[in-house]
Amino acid sequence: MKLDLTDFLYAMSFALDAIEHEFSGATAEHGKRVAWLSMRMAEGVGLSEEQLVDFVGCAILHDNAFAEYVKEELNRERDPGEDQGEEAERARRTAGHAIIGERNAALLPFRTDVKNVILWHHENADGSGALGLTQDETDCRSEMIHLADVLDIWFDLRSLTAEAFDEIREFVAKEKGHLFSDCAVEQFQKKLSFQDILMLQEKGPEALLKERLPAIWHDYSDEEVTAIAGFFARIIDYKSPFTTAHSLGVADKARRMAGFYGWNGEKAIRFYFAGAMHDIGKVVVGNEILEKPGKLNGWEFSRMKDHARASLRILSDIEGLEDITKWAANHHEKLDGTGYPNGLSASELSFEERLMACIDIYQALTEDRPYKAGMSHSKTMAIMESMVNEGKIDQKITEDMNAVFGAGEETSRYVFDTASKKWRCIVCGFIEEGEAPPDQCPVCHSDAGHFIPL
Repeated sequence: MKLDLTDFLYAMSFALDAIEHEFSGATAEHGKRVAWLSMRMAEGVGLSEEQLVDFVGCAILHDNAFAEYVKEELNRERDPGEDQGEEAERARRTAGHAIIGERNAALLPFRTDVKNVILWHHENADGSGALGLTQDETDCRSEMIHLADVLDIWFDLRSLTAEAFDEIREFVAKEKGHLFSDCAVEQFQKKLSFQDILMLQEKGPEALLKERLPAIWHDYSDEEVTAIAGFFARIIDYKSPFTTAHSLGVADKARRMAGFYGWNGEKAIRFYFAGAMHDIGKVVVGNEILEKPGKLNGWEFSRMKDHARASLRILSDIEGLEDITKWAANHHEKLDGTGYPNGLSASELSFEERLMACIDIYQALTEDRPYKAGMSHSKTMAIMESMVNEGKIDQKITEDMNAVFGAGEETSRYVFDTASKKWRCIVCGFIEEGEAPPDQCPVCHSDAGHFIPL
């Protein structure tokens, strides 16, 4: 599948910013501003064009693990002797999301070595940072992201004046060797002027990044596409414990239905990708709505419906994903025109869009939620058949899903081919040999339910 990964990351940064805003109050386009500031500094350290592109990708993704860290921290067993103070908690949070963010980013198919760039982006030059490393123990690339991140969080670059920029320069110089490394400060002083800030305010970070960086299209393997999709599906699902593994569950079932219909490799992997990304728009919906166990009121349901339109908006910005965008964003449309976001009817919905809608319904009904156990296959099919009778979903697709998911689905999520000797993690692509998948993926730590037979 051909993809310009950096262009994809530009669009996905909207999702990352929305999550970070909810958890930390970061402003819109934070990730892209950090990426642009970091790129301007990195232009002075001799990176190749491809290294610069991958570095910008890391800068965009520097805070990719905010939601995942929060969830893991909530589920973590506390040591009775552990320091519970605010400062200790801040240090754990900073180190925790950097560690998880590095682990996540390692799954992405960068073409150059970016090891530890995200891991070290909260280190201070004097060793007082998250992991206690000094500037001599880290990487100038991480240090430049750190400086850019601090500036964008501590100062409002969107309305910065010349006088305020002079104050920033004094602040950066004063913190050389303490908060910021010699390398990062030197490049900041060399490469960034108030004119750059004015350009940032006038054009916005994405336009400036696209002006400077070339579009680099790669033909990614199925394993690499699976890793990219899994990376962002985890970000979507970790936003709320109520959605954990939903996107990957939809993606897995999309792959299986693609196999049932005999779609070729390219179409099958694109449909899998659409399944993984279908709920990307949920990042704009507050957790107080996502996690409400009871019925939503009118206003809450209106806000919930915004996620489908947001998915369309985010994915529409990515060149080359036009078919994937439609398959993903229209998963709440109904054949009788009562769905959302656009109230499309049967004649306006393709087979693939109808199929994705049915898969989403099946996954939502059968998966466990904190407030309910997942339904059995038979009960789920009874509900879907009633929706067929009401003219809302496709009858033939529902029958096909009954055939595909009915056999063995209630006893094991992964026994579809007992002759299989190899299993692939659908999150990161890791392959395990054996009679059964491992209880946990050794690379990304996903459970056995995220392995499929090869």
